[in-house]
Amino acid sequence: MQLALPTEAAANYKSSSQRARVATEAWGSDNLYCPNCAKEYLTSTPVNTPSVDYTCGGCESTFQLKSQSSPLSVRIVDSAYGKMCEAVRSKTAPSLFLVHYDKNRWSVSDVILVPHFAFSLSVIEKRKPLGPSAKRAGWVGCNILLGRIPVDARVQLVVNGTVVKPSQVRKQYALLRPLSSFTVETRGWTLNVLNEVRALGKVKFTLEEVYRREFSLSLLYPNNHHIREKIRQQLQVLRDLGLIHFLGNGRYGLTAPTPKS
Repeated sequence: MQLALPTEAAANYKSSSQRARVATEAWGSDNLYCPNCAKEYLTSTPVNTPSVDYTCGGCESTFQLKSQSSPLSVRIVDSAYGKMCEAVRSKTAPSLFLVHYDKNRWSVSDVILVPHFAFSLSVIEKRKPLGPSAKRAGWVGCNILLGRIPVDARVQLVVNGTVVKPSQVRKQYALLRPLSSFTVETRGWTLNVLNEVRALGKVKFTLEEVYRREFSLSLLYPNNHHIREKIRQQLQVLRDLGLIHFLGNGRYGLTAPTPKS
């Protein structure tokens, strides 16, 4: 994988944002690969294809790319709120490549892949409608709350200018793949409980410590009055996925160390 952005792809554009978009999409065509199968390259979709920038000719997985010059943080600006929610509900949302590039060196610094099955409705934030003077007055966009997606489900391809081995990327993706068979509601619970476990900042933790995160979960699920029961249920699911293990007597351990976010 080469990290330099192709300057020739953006030569005909004056806007810095357009130049970055064109360059990062061209970079993706040359360097991104499928994490779901052994395909070493992805195929770019025709210009103006809604939501999908690349497809895999092997397994037919779909991907979208978003890039920014600022470090990847808690919010990523996305498309229409209603369409994104419907895509999550219908399990048709593409996996998302997030690219952070250095605008001075014109090179890629970080790449994170959020698999399509790592999206839940709780990570989609509704933005305010556009004002009456806007071209699309009343249009409602959304943000993806990256901070609500557990670091386990943010698959790193490039970290601080260092390329992660494709074998490691595919291994992490495969570990998460069983989530694709879950209902949207179930995987939402699974990922949200895992996020609360990660928020403890500990490799080993107790059930009581997770119970102390009950309030955060109640904000996401205000109509659920059995949060502790759901916590216990989802800890079992996380164990079955191999993301945590039981140590006995209400004690647990994370199977993998915390990835760098």
